[in-house]
Amino acid sequence: MADHKELPVYKYKAGYDLVLEVFKLGKDLQKEYKYTVGERMKTDARELMTLVFRANTRRDRNEVFQLARERCENIRLCFRLLHDLRQLPPKKLVTVNEKIELVARQLAGWQKSGNQK
Repeated sequence: MADHKELPVYKYKAGYDLVLEVFKLGKDLQKEYKYTVGERMKTDARELMTLVFRANTRRDRNEVFQLARERCENIRLCFRLLHDLRQLPPKKLVTVNEKIELVARQLAGWQKSGNQK
């Protein structure tokens, strides 16, 4: 079994870059959103990376993949909410959505390849 650090979602830093983006954004939020939406995003981002590790250490991964993909969607929803609340400029939303989409595609591909075996 491959080490989780060798997986594209981890090795090529797609997942980590997303986590880093979430944490960087947190410091720029207004206090009202920093401790609600911002903390939720941080939790989901950390859990996402934990789920990547879990998926690599289990034989039955489908449930873990589903949870990881849900975390991606939660993060996407929070970013969209922050954009609508004028906490995030449109250009930043596009950049972040690209990172989220990259992670989601990698997870879906990983899940699909696991189902074919």
